[in-house]
Amino acid sequence: MNPIKYSPQHHWPLHEIRLGQRSDIYFWRAKRGLEEAGLNPTVTLQVFQRQHATLAGMGEALDLLRHAAGSYTNADAAQKHLSEIQTLKADIRNAHLHQDDTGGAYQKLNTMEQNLHAMWQSGWPDLTIRALSDGDAVSPWEPVLEIDGPYTHFAHLETIILGVLARQTRIATNVRQVVEAAGHKPVLYFPARFDHWAVQEGDGAAARLGGAAGVSTPAQAAWTDGSASGTVPHALIAAMHGRTVDAVKLFHSQYPHVPLVALVDFDNTAIDTALACAEALGDTLWGVRVDTSDTLTDSALAQHPNADKLKGVAPELVRLLRQKLDAAGHTAVKIVVSGGFTAERIQHFESNAVPADVYGVGSALLKGRYDFTADIVKTEGRNCAKTGRAYRQSQRLATIIDKGKHHV
Repeated sequence: MNPIKYSPQHHWPLHEIRLGQRSDIYFWRAKRGLEEAGLNPTVTLQVFQRQHATLAGMGEALDLLRHAAGSYTNADAAQKHLSEIQTLKADIRNAHLHQDDTGGAYQKLNTMEQNLHAMWQSGWPDLTIRALSDGDAVSPWEPVLEIDGPYTHFAHLETIILGVLARQTRIATNVRQVVEAAGHKPVLYFPARFDHWAVQEGDGAAARLGGAAGVSTPAQAAWTDGSASGTVPHALIAAMHGRTVDAVKLFHSQYPHVPLVALVDFDNTAIDTALACAEALGDTLWGVRVDTSDTLTDSALAQHPNADKLKGVAPELVRLLRQKLDAAGHTAVKIVVSGGFTAERIQHFESNAVPADVYGVGSALLKGRYDFTADIVKTEGRNCAKTGRAYRQSQRLATIIDKGKHHV
């Protein structure tokens, strides 16, 4: 697995984060209330969740603390400055939409952002942080992150940090469960179409941490190896008047270095179409993908006694496809299956020796909840947690920074 090498701060609305615009308002009000009162207690905050999980999002959470913990020298002036920046950005977008000249707007924007950045005082050097690592297996209630330092430095970041950890841990854990069910067989991460485009970078990194062999969009791959993978889509086949073989040939002619996988269910004749592609493409065909709708029974199984129960990518269809490919001499052609796969369904395929070689999994990898919670458990070094919570000792947490001195 490739290590995470992202730099997400380049994609953040950093000043909005620093000014609490992406946080629950009560955290921002707590920060500002303490600052206005001249108070800044040193606290210890611990973050945890309640299930067995594969941790993800910690790298981004630490970067958030590194770049957004602290305060502006004048928060009210910074807020006004940010409003002016946002107005200028809106003007630039409108100018582009109407193909108008932006004049010196970009230079002005750059100057305004530099001025706002100059007002920022980082609180990162004042913090002591201990954390687990992305990819670690974590237990219920186990602390994954501990922050010790002046509370107003990071009060406004709790919402964002918990959200990053919750989402990416959910995806990494779901992927890990599917990968374990698939054994040694590759799992491809295909949920991009089921969620908002803006979350793809973090989602893809979490999927790779969970063990996904590939992701489907370049953005999902941006924080790892930069490589997306995919097959011939139904849309290209339709654009080629429903002629799958012609679509596969066109795809290969334009992308000869991409492993060639033919999608073979367009006509609901997966076996005949797969054989036609294998005959036409020969050794250049890496594999075929079956994505039959769960409302249909493939034509090859129409005469089966239980045809009505063999809808979608049924085990019987995959077995028959493997038999026909092998009988025709195409033993090297792999079978990729997709469409409604979950960890449980993959486990069923594997335990029944269904000859699928690769699994493509989509919306199932976005489901579930791995909600994180943060509690202040000490104030000025003394135990001070709400009833039912307490400081939890952990030997697993590694020191990231100790009041300005970096450790890892």
